[in-house]
Amino acid sequence: MTITDRLFSLRGQMAVMGIDAFIIPSTDPHMSEYLAEHWLFRKWISGFTGSAGTVVVTADSAGLWTDSRYFIQAEQELKESEIELFKIGYPNTPSHPKWIISKLQAGSVVGIEGQNLSVEEAGKLAKIFKQNDIKLDTRVQIQNQVWEGRPPIPEDEVFQLDTKYSGVSLADKIAKVRREMKRFSTTHYVICGLDEIAWLLNLRGSDVEYNPVFYSYMVISQNSVNMFIDPHKITSDIGKYLALNDVKVFLYEIFFEYLQELPQLSTVYIDPARTNSAVVNAIPVTAKISRGLSIITHLKSIKNSVEREGMRICHIKDGVAMVKFLRWLESTIGKVEITELSAAAKLQSFRAEQENYLGDSFHTVSAYGKNAALPHYSASEESNTTLQAKSFYLVDSGGQYLEGTTDITRTVSLGELTEEEIRDFTLVLKGHINLSQARFPQGTRGVHLDILARNAMWQHGINYGHGTGHGVGYLLNVHEGPQSISPQDNGIEMEEGMITSNEPGIYKSERHGIRTENLILTVKDCETEFGTFYAFETITMCPIDMKAIDTKMLNSDEKDWLNRYHSTLFEKLSKYLNDDEKKWLKNQTNAVE
Repeated sequence: MTITDRLFSLRGQMAVMGIDAFIIPSTDPHMSEYLAEHWLFRKWISGFTGSAGTVVVTADSAGLWTDSRYFIQAEQELKESEIELFKIGYPNTPSHPKWIISKLQAGSVVGIEGQNLSVEEAGKLAKIFKQNDIKLDTRVQIQNQVWEGRPPIPEDEVFQLDTKYSGVSLADKIAKVRREMKRFSTTHYVICGLDEIAWLLNLRGSDVEYNPVFYSYMVISQNSVNMFIDPHKITSDIGKYLALNDVKVFLYEIFFEYLQELPQLSTVYIDPARTNSAVVNAIPVTAKISRGLSIITHLKSIKNSVEREGMRICHIKDGVAMVKFLRWLESTIGKVEITELSAAAKLQSFRAEQENYLGDSFHTVSAYGKNAALPHYSASEESNTTLQAKSFYLVDSGGQYLEGTTDITRTVSLGELTEEEIRDFTLVLKGHINLSQARFPQGTRGVHLDILARNAMWQHGINYGHGTGHGVGYLLNVHEGPQSISPQDNGIEMEEGMITSNEPGIYKSERHGIRTENLILTVKDCETEFGTFYAFETITMCPIDMKAIDTKMLNSDEKDWLNRYHSTLFEKLSKYLNDDEKKWLKNQTNAVE
């Protein structure tokens, strides 16, 4: 079917259902960042293959909303269709709800499959449309009616993460969850987040690219743990393991039927940001719905002692791979052709040499020169640029290991740099160091720390548009909550055991992009008469390019931090390197004065 045929089929089904506009987001029922093919309806209906975007279809028009990462790609992929591109962030570009309002009359109906829309977003949309006498219908099911050849939900088997890696048993985790449920006075806790289910059960899977999770739902009460999953995923050993821990297994497809049968006076706890709105539609109207941050979101953000040590171990492995890659890049640039895509593949090959490596933790950002000015640039066959022996190359990448998850960005000089490039690199480094050295009292939130990473840039009238730090999972999603370091206050305190990224950057359109990223572990620093104080332990182990630093811009504290960091990583990594690699690393970590 052509895109025209697909839109015609969709519009026919919309007419039958009395729907005047249909919204197609880039989500699945679990509010995942990365999706299996089964959920890529937006891609199927539009032909747009980017990871982020929303399509809206009415009886006589259609539009795609996406961000600057995908403007060129979207223009190319939509040019043979009637779908209009709306560039998010551009002046006079309406949001898709405003566009819908401009297209429809009062009394119209907007449809969206509730399984693909969070409770939180459903509430926002419903309010906007109600103000214009337009109804939002989240109970429609239309994809299966029009999507010919829809790929099945993945059936790959799950595997157990041994307690020597997880640190806490399934039974103990369930006990913790139930204690929290009592605190919230709730009878049932509904879990849609795939990473949360994987964490709780000490299981991992391969249903979603980059994230070692598996499609399932869970409902926990004080006397039962119920899991909804395709039984093909459960081996006999996993089945015995679940049975031993009193986890009952049901078919994935009957999850919503199960919710409809919950006791009439239940108190059901959900996270509105991580629960699809079809869940609320299914819960009996006599039940009370309690909303708040998912219990597991908080529990899994506090890494236990085994997880903390595992993360240190996997970052040493990742550091070895990065050192090998950076040495290869320095010795090869200008001698043979290296492109953004071939460089990313080479880095992955070095990671694959490390024991217990399972795959990348996200799609590598491999960006040369002006391409790096796009913070989330994704190299494609069309944009793939050849690296040259000058300017900056930025690589943001990570790996999944049995011992944990990594996320690291390094910006490296490939040759001659301008004064502006050196100054900007040093400003980013100053911000990175300043946050790394933070000491702060218990109760501090990420919003309070964000200025530490930005202040040096602000003194030069420079800023960056993304957050400074996000949480990182343990052999789970590379982006997790609840904590963040950002100008926006999400109300979450930084706690001992949280692992967060530290990634300030400078991006100048058509010139260069610079970002330095390490992961930092919140640790207890001291107890004083003023209370408990925390600090950060940097767990990423990879040298920072000394050739790009203007050391005159660094104060003595910043130099001391850089020297300590380089000394530590040389000590930790050198034992895993051959003589030539060790010599190269020694040169990269010489002390600055």
